[in-house]
Amino acid sequence: MTVEISLPSDRAATAPAAARRTRVASRPVGLVADIVNVLVRELQPVLRQPVSVLFAMVQPLVFLGLFAPLLPDTPSGSALQWFVPGIVSMTALMSASFTGANLSEEIISGSFERLLVSPVRRSSLMIGKALREMVPLLLQTLIIVAAVTPFAFDLHVGGVLLGVVVLVPFSVGLGALSLALAVAAKEQSWVFWTVQQTVIFPLLLLAGVLLPLEGAPGWLRTAADLNPLTYIVEAERALFAGTYPAETVLSGIAASLVVGVLGLWVGVRRMNRAS
Repeated sequence: MTVEISLPSDRAATAPAAARRTRVASRPVGLVADIVNVLVRELQPVLRQPVSVLFAMVQPLVFLGLFAPLLPDTPSGSALQWFVPGIVSMTALMSASFTGANLSEEIISGSFERLLVSPVRRSSLMIGKALREMVPLLLQTLIIVAAVTPFAFDLHVGGVLLGVVVLVPFSVGLGALSLALAVAAKEQSWVFWTVQQTVIFPLLLLAGVLLPLEGAPGWLRTAADLNPLTYIVEAERALFAGTYPAETVLSGIAASLVVGVLGLWVGVRRMNRAS
């Protein structure tokens, strides 16, 4: 009895391999795909635990509840109209400056080393992590506006939305600088916190977030003029009031873009040199 054995042809044998190559080739590749993958990874903890955004709102809400009643009404109306845009800017400043704290924990735990040797581009790691700041910025602004609207705050939706857009480059750039600081500090987290606290509060106070700087000494005004957050806060106050003065808004946009571009440039260079 003769038994016929059918051997697979070369085409049949290579079909699964060709299909695998087709599937691999169809996957999105490049810098943008890497950035999106990192961004999705960074947003997963926020999406799983959105209550973390509420915990980050404790300090801004305390300022609104305890500090705002001490401010006199402005000629244009309630002090909230002047104070709330500053608080939104302060929230963006604080949230973005804390971004490096998460990276510092990854460095100490050793998970950051595994990311460095992964196929993902290092520049994508920095940009994706920094872009994460857009989501907390939007959520925190919504919470603040929702909290103050019932209390003599005149809501201008268009101005608020444009104000958020102005803050996005600033938040991303500052987040990148915070990440670069964490990479530079390596496992010495105390270095990160020392520098962060030393820099952040002068930026906050010199921007006139809590108190107006009119009548301040000349040297203080000069320092405020060198602070990019000053121009951003002024633009936010104009936009939240429903006005659109071209010079003020353009100055705020320019200051925000400068921080964004500079922060990403420094952050990518620092990440590429990480070891």
